[in-house]
Amino acid sequence: MAQPDTAWDHHPEPLAVASAPVPEYGSGSLADLLPTLAAGLGVPGMSAAISELTPADRNCVFLIDGLGWEQLRAHPEDAPFMTSLLATSRGGTGRPLTAGYPATTATSLASVGTGLPPGAHGLPGYTVRNPDTGELMNQLRWQPWAPPGPWQPYPTVFQLAHEAGVHAAQVSSPTFENTPLTKVALSGGRFLGRLPGEDRVDLAAEQLAAGDRSLVYTYFAEVDGAGHRFGVDSDAWRGQLMYADRLVQRLAEQLPPRSALYVTADHGMIDVPFDEQHRIDFDEDWELSAGVALLGGEGRARHVYAVPGAANDVLTCWREVLGEQFWVASRDEAIAAGWFGPRIDERVYGRIGDVVAAARDDVLIIASQREPNESAMVGNHGSMTPAEQLVPLLEVRS
Repeated sequence: MAQPDTAWDHHPEPLAVASAPVPEYGSGSLADLLPTLAAGLGVPGMSAAISELTPADRNCVFLIDGLGWEQLRAHPEDAPFMTSLLATSRGGTGRPLTAGYPATTATSLASVGTGLPPGAHGLPGYTVRNPDTGELMNQLRWQPWAPPGPWQPYPTVFQLAHEAGVHAAQVSSPTFENTPLTKVALSGGRFLGRLPGEDRVDLAAEQLAAGDRSLVYTYFAEVDGAGHRFGVDSDAWRGQLMYADRLVQRLAEQLPPRSALYVTADHGMIDVPFDEQHRIDFDEDWELSAGVALLGGEGRARHVYAVPGAANDVLTCWREVLGEQFWVASRDEAIAAGWFGPRIDERVYGRIGDVVAAARDDVLIIASQREPNESAMVGNHGSMTPAEQLVPLLEVRS
C-alpha cells in the first residue's frame, strides 16, 4: 500500500532551462532595430529583421532607460502621449520588442548599437569575468579598464550607415562622449552632447533634418535612476516618466518631413521587497558561496564563476537551493537554449558564468558586502520575465 506524501518527502523539480522565455533574437529584439532601419536606408549588409516596420528616409531612435512595456501600460495618466502611441508599437501591431538577455543597460545598448545579440557583441552582463585577466569587469563603468576594440570588435550600425553616406548622429549627455561603452556600442557619425532634455530632443530633430537620409539616436536616463533608487510607481519615478513623456511629444512635434520616430527602452524593472525571503544574500549564504571564485552579473541575472573543478558542484547546489525561483543553467545549457542569441563568439564564451541564474520570481541574489550599492536598490532588472524583458517600440511618422 502506497504511503501518503509527507513534507520531508517532497522534492520539487527545479525550473526547466527550456521553460525560460528566450528573447526574440532575429525578429523582434532590440538587436534587430537598427539593422532594420539601416536596411530601409540602403546601408549595405543590413537586413530588415523586424518585418513590421516600414522604411523611412529619416529615422530617430529615442531610448528611455528603464521604461519597460508593462510599466508604461500601467501608468497611462503619467504618460498620456506615449500611451496614445501604444497601438503604433512594432509597426502598428501593438506588440513590444524583447530586450535580450540579460535585460540590463550595457548589454542592451551594445545590442542596439551593433545590431548584434549579446553572444556576438560580447557584453553579456552587468559584470562579467575577463578571461584574459581573471578579474570581474563592470561593463557599464568599464572597470577595470580593458582595450575596447578587442573587447567588442564589430562596427556599429552608425559607423556602417555613416560609411554608406547616411547622416548618423548621437545626441546624449556630454559625459558619455568618450566612454568605452559609447565607443564599442554607439560610436559612428557625430556625437553631440547636451545636458537639458529639451535641448537634447531639439537637437535630435535638427540632426534628423540635416540629411536626406538620417539615422539619429538620443537617450534619457532618469526614469531608470528613479526606479533603482525609489522604485517603480514611486512619486519620483512617476515624475521622471511625466518628464520623459513631454520630451517624446516635444520631439514628435518637430519631426522634419519623411521621418519616423521610434521610442523604445533597454529594459523594464520590478520592485523587490526588502526581506530575507525576497533578497538572498550570497555573502551570508555558505551553500551558495561554496566553490564560487567570482560572483558576476546582478541580482536577477547572475554569472557564477566556479573555482577550478567545482563547476558541476556549484550548478547542483544553486539548482537545489534556487531552482524553484530561478532558471539555473550551466554555461553550455544557457548557450544551447539561446539565452544570449543564436551564436556565441569564441572570445565571449569565457565571459559567461560557469553557472547562469535568471530570476523568475520577485527575488534577488544580493551581495551585501561586495555590492552594497546594488544590494540597496529598490527597483531591479536583468532577467527574462515580461516586466523586465518587454520594451515598447512606439512610432510617430511625419
